[in-house]
Amino acid sequence: MWRNYFTVAFRALAKNRTYSLINLLGLAIGMAACLLILVFIRYETSFDRWVPDGENTYQFQTWFPKPRDGNPFFMQMASYVTEERLKKDFPQIEKTVYVLGGSPTISKDGQVTTAKDYLVVNGDLLGVFDLPVLRGSKSALNAPDTAVLTQSEAVRQFGTDDVVGRTISLIQKGKTYDYRINAVLADLPKNSHMKLNAVVRRDFPSYFAQEPDFLTCWGCQSGWVYAKLKPGTDVATINAQMPAWEKRNIPDENFGGTRYNAGDETDWRFVPLADIHLGKAQGGAMTPGNDRATIATFAIIAALILGMAVVNFTNLATARAGQRAREVALRKVLGATRRQLIGQFVGESLLVAAIAVVIALALAELLVRPFGALLDAGLTFNYIGAGGMLLPAIALMLIVGVLGGLYPAFFLSRFQPASVLKANKSSAETPGTGRLRSVLVVAQFAISIGLIICTAIVFGQTVYARSVDPGYKRDHVLQLDGLSRYQLIGRGEQMVEQMKRIPGVVAVGRTDIGVATQNSSNSGVLVPGNPQSITLGRYRVDQGFKDAMGLQLVAGRWFDPARPMDDQTLSFPEKPEEVRALVARGANIVINEYAARKLGAKSAQDAVGKTLRTGLGAENGEMTLTVVGVVKDSRFRSVREPLDPIMFLGTREGTTNMVIRYNGDPAQVRAAAERVWKQTAPDVPFEAEFSEAIIEDLYKSEDARAKIFAGFAGLAVIIACLGLFGLAAFTAERRTKEIGIRKVLGARTQDIVRLLVWQFSRPVLIANIIAWPIAWWVMRDWLNGFDTRMALGPTPFLLAGALALAIAVATIAGHAWRVARANPIKALRYE
Repeated sequence: MWRNYFTVAFRALAKNRTYSLINLLGLAIGMAACLLILVFIRYETSFDRWVPDGENTYQFQTWFPKPRDGNPFFMQMASYVTEERLKKDFPQIEKTVYVLGGSPTISKDGQVTTAKDYLVVNGDLLGVFDLPVLRGSKSALNAPDTAVLTQSEAVRQFGTDDVVGRTISLIQKGKTYDYRINAVLADLPKNSHMKLNAVVRRDFPSYFAQEPDFLTCWGCQSGWVYAKLKPGTDVATINAQMPAWEKRNIPDENFGGTRYNAGDETDWRFVPLADIHLGKAQGGAMTPGNDRATIATFAIIAALILGMAVVNFTNLATARAGQRAREVALRKVLGATRRQLIGQFVGESLLVAAIAVVIALALAELLVRPFGALLDAGLTFNYIGAGGMLLPAIALMLIVGVLGGLYPAFFLSRFQPASVLKANKSSAETPGTGRLRSVLVVAQFAISIGLIICTAIVFGQTVYARSVDPGYKRDHVLQLDGLSRYQLIGRGEQMVEQMKRIPGVVAVGRTDIGVATQNSSNSGVLVPGNPQSITLGRYRVDQGFKDAMGLQLVAGRWFDPARPMDDQTLSFPEKPEEVRALVARGANIVINEYAARKLGAKSAQDAVGKTLRTGLGAENGEMTLTVVGVVKDSRFRSVREPLDPIMFLGTREGTTNMVIRYNGDPAQVRAAAERVWKQTAPDVPFEAEFSEAIIEDLYKSEDARAKIFAGFAGLAVIIACLGLFGLAAFTAERRTKEIGIRKVLGARTQDIVRLLVWQFSRPVLIANIIAWPIAWWVMRDWLNGFDTRMALGPTPFLLAGALALAIAVATIAGHAWRVARANPIKALRYE
């Protein structure tokens, strides 16, 4: 019996090649898209699950869920002081370690290079975070001045991974430190929240001897705290005890006669290792994270595209039901039961799904690498083992086969032999009104139009983000990093003067905040008459920064080197007598328009002359700041991040970046800047990037998302058009007599074409009515995630609707033209 079923199934596929090709292509494309998205979802949810004993390893995070002044912010980082206090107060903690990111300098063969992703720890990281060791011991970091390197970094620095026992010398904080290499680690897989090439252990009190405040500062989130809890520990219980822990450990401070405590607006949380990548806290992450909403979006897209492919199968199967009506009737006459017929047709559906899944697997295997490259994800396609796709592919085949075949099976098996086998019954006359098919076609095009709209809006927002006025001149800027290295202390002004002499250079400035830098520094200020402090961004700049960055002054003036009050330069390390003298003297500042509004000024001009108070440590008291200028709001970061209210402090030292504005050939300017740098600071690597490249990288994830949406929208349109083409073919076949009669009665070819095109254009127009409000609602919420966004006007909706209609018309117009030009005599002799 089954052999007979398979023979009939293969004959049916071979007989209707167009139908078979449309079904196979549609199902294969839908399944391939589903498999690729499943690979991506598995990858995103696999982060850090490879770590042994990862269920007992936690990251201690700093959250600001309800700040009194500002937006909620969630950080993966924590202050150094928290690590020590955790060990003291919670016996459930087995081990802790503080991790500080770093890029030390390596001098080798007369060349200095920056060592990227070198982590500095104060304890045994391998005892907390069980990283895979290839050579050496797990106790490699049990003492200061020890190091571990990854295999690739060992080869990069020494030409071999057999480096246990050797010494690596790093220049950190202006000094050379020697580390004994005790182990070589396997390179971390891409699905890790941690990014490292080496780990070195230092004694932090001596390492920060010139910056002792770092060791006790509760508001300095500069590194990461990891803890290994004892097995069986209930982390929810520890998290519930955090408010009491804050009160026991964080001292009150007095600011302007008002009590202030760093824990008032801060929550701390232990977060499991496996939850970091997709967790709420993404600020200060080592590697870019993701969010569960994105994962859910991809899953929904996969389900929609697969659903469209199944809809195609169902539509075409019911549309051509009349061609198999006599076969069903004869089988019933010969004794076949309805259950047997249902089994036969579901089996045929499973056979089509099986062939389609083989094609889908081949497509997915071919496309997984470019798909992963687009998403910057380490995607691999394996059939067996952990993350193997063979079982999901089989499950997909069964689900698609059963779902796609069930309704057609019930539909076909209900035919009555007497009504089907009676005389003059055409095999083209399919029972039913076709309303279900129309509904399914509408659903298909609604999905396609929705995806096209989403693609257009994502592309539009990406273009908007790059083109919106940032408040400064973003082009023709070369940004240099590394000015904060200790080797450059005292050399900044000399370097600026030499950079100004380069042909084509217009202006040179130094700053703590440049184009999309990761620096973030805030201070509280007090305004006369307001007991509550106001948080402003606090960034140091020099006199040349305004012209170099192209800031627009809207009121007052910029810093003047001839005015001592404009200069807040302090020696490094800071001398207490200098700090006290600065506090007693006071200083001038420049703010942006947003800061002026936060300070209560009615206008930019009204803010000029206002006095504020800020603290420089409890032992030094409060310092008076006078606003002497207001600049236009400038967006130095992504449009996803809120605009900063900023106060600029004038200084001649202590900045992190140099900004060079130029005219002329970028390559020549960069080469000349590199020569000047190497002459002035041969012991510091030259690191520079053009502003255009920085912005390009800043919105790379949005670009990738737009391309992914475009790709899936294209697939959805292809699947919808395949189904539409098949339905048009079978509908034309069903209406052959009608078309012949219309032509005999005088209808022209274009009248027939218009009739057929209109029949299939109506579902597309109805689909627009469904897709538009849903797409508007979804994309409005997505756009609200940006601090500044494009206007959600009618253009993308109208374009998507017109494009879908044009594609639908193009799909069926050619077929309709051929049918309309057929000889009516042949049509009326049909059967």
